[in-house]
Formats: sequence, C-alpha cells, structure tokens
Amino acid sequence: MRLSSPPPELWTLLWIVLQFDAMGCIQSIRYKPKSFRDSIIVLELNTSIDSNPTSIDEASSVVLRYRTPHFRANARILVPPVAAKETWTIGWIQACNHMEFYNTYGDKGMSSWELPDLRDGKIQAISDSDGVNYPWYGNTTETCTVVGPTKKDSRFTVSMNDNFYPSVTWGVPVSDSNVPQLSSIRRDQSFTTWLVAINQATSETLVLQTIRWRMRLHIQVDPEKPLGKRAALKEPVAQEQPQVLGKNEPIPPNATVKPNANDAQVLMWRPKNGDPVVVIPPKY
Repeated sequence: MRLSSPPPELWTLLWIVLQFDAMGCIQSIRYKPKSFRDSIIVLELNTSIDSNPTSIDEASSVVLRYRTPHFRANARILVPPVAAKETWTIGWIQACNHMEFYNTYGDKGMSSWELPDLRDGKIQAISDSDGVNYPWYGNTTETCTVVGPTKKDSRFTVSMNDNFYPSVTWGVPVSDSNVPQLSSIRRDQSFTTWLVAINQATSETLVLQTIRWRMRLHIQVDPEKPLGKRAALKEPVAQEQPQVLGKNEPIPPNATVKPNANDAQVLMWRPKNGDPVVVIPPKY
C-alpha cells in the first residue's frame, strides 16, 4: 500500500511544533532569508559624546594641549547562518565633512589646519580611516568578519571612539621665538559615521546605519598671564549629541580611499599682513 505525502500545511505545523522547548515556549520562527542583505540585523545601536568638557593642559612651555570629550558608537549585530561561501566584514567607516581649526596670535595673524580639497569644495568628504585599514576607521574593536558558509547565528559587537588631542604652539609657528602670543583657539568639525557590511570578494557594500556628529570648541588665551593660568574654555561646556539618521546616506567615494584626513591636512600661517605660508605640508 502506497502512502501519500502529507500536505504542505502539515509540514509547516510540524516545523512550528518542533520549535517549542520543554517548557512549551516558542524558541524561534524564522523564514530563511533570501540573501545576506536581507538577513543581517542591527540588534542595538548606541552613540554619544561624553558629557565632560574639553580639558586644557598648560604643562609645557612650548605648546598648549587640549583634550576633547570622546565620541562613541557601538552596535550589536546578528547575522543568521550564511549559506554561501563568502566573506563579509562589518564595521565602522568615518569621514570628515567640514573642518575649521584656527589658532589666533593677537594682531600677528593665525595658523590653521586645513584640508585643501574639502575647503575648496572639490570633494564632499575625506576619509577618517586610521591610514592603514582602508576604508575602516580601525580593525580591532571597529570591525568583525564573518566567513561563510556558517551553520549558526553570529552575534558580535563593533565599537569605535574618537576625540582630539592636539598641541598648539604658544609662539607664532613661523617664528624662532617662543614668546607666548597665542590668544584664541577655535575649532568646528563635522563627521559622518557609517555602520557598514562589505563583501570582500565583490565589494558589495551595505549601509546599515548612518550617524552624524560635530565637535566644537573655543578656548580664550591671555598670553600675558603666567603658564598654567593662561587658557580658559569659553564654549561649549557640553557638545551636541550625535544624530542617528532615519534614512541612510550613501558613502562618498573619497570617504573610503587614500588619503585620510591626517595625511591630507596642511598647517598654514595666515599673517594679518602678507601672503599665507605653508608651515607643515600634507604627508600625502
């Protein structure tokens, strides 16, 4: 006697029943995803800028140093089983969209760190990679790689942080004199940070989340005062918190390739009277 196959509805019911554990609770009901694009899930995303104000260090008689609060981002990711033999890297890519960084020296003029192509509008953004692991911001906590095929869910966290800790000379940077003349520091930089998955073989890129953030500061300096009492933070005491965009933005081409911002920046001296002078040329 030949037995007929159970109808599809019965198989579905049986599959659901098998998802119950001994306590009678459903473990999971998941349809097989069509592709990696459909399957990757951002379980949790947290981003913030620390609430502490920028700190100022006057320990050196040559330079003023300051340290800004940290921007931080971390995401918990779930990747269901990957059927294909493919490798995906998930992590953070960051680019600078805008930079103003001016150090004023009384009536002498000002020095400024500049990104010429960004300043002149030739590019929308410039990579803020570590300069080694393009296009990634870094490759320690910042990225994770999934190599298929896999039989189980992959769960992991990718995190990054960023802040500024520069040195600014007390004296005019094009002078041999170290006489303190620094009177003001102003900085205003904007960044876009993307949580991204990239297929290592095909370079297919999936933007999972987009974050915008900004760091501003104004330090007033009285060069006539003794070392240790010259500088004061005027604004802001607390930074604006990052914004997670409801709609992801595409990544501009220059955000993923050389040069990165550190290698492309140039230090200019712009005197009140006279022509600008390149103090430190770009590395790239």
